[in-house]
This record gives sequence, structure tokens and C-alpha cells, in this order.
Amino acid sequence: MPKRVLQGTVVSDKNDKTVVVRVERRFTHPMMKKTVRMSKKYKAHDENNACKVGDVVTIEETRPISKDKSWVVVTDVQAQ
Repeated sequence: MPKRVLQGTVVSDKNDKTVVVRVERRFTHPMMKKTVRMSKKYKAHDENNACKVGDVVTIEETRPISKDKSWVVVTDVQAQ
């Protein structure tokens, strides 16, 4: 099974070697037919503490690194 890859924005970099990434998805509501934006936060491993708040990054699913961290930062798409 392929690894999932998501793109999101870094919302916190206060933890050591960890960043919190908010991934937003848009879909049409089945009954209201209106576009809905939903977001979810993932903790991702950032080995070199390179990502800062506001950066757009790509994260990839990996083995569990800690209790609630099973994603790793692959690329820094855009720095602000």
C-alpha cells in the first residue's frame, strides 16, 4: 500500500524536532451543495528543525515515531 502524502501549513514549531501541520480539505456538502472547508492537524517529524510557522510543507505517512507522531516532513514547498 502506498504512503499517504499531504500538503499543509505549519501552525506550530515550538516542540523539538516536531511541527504541527494543518491540512485543509474542501468538498461539496451532499445535501446543501455548498463548498465546505474542513481542516485537521497532524504532528510531523522535522529532524533539523528547519520549518517555521507559515511554511507550506509536504508530509508523508511513516512508522509511528512517538505516541501521536506518525508523519514526517518531506519537502518545504514554500517559505514565507
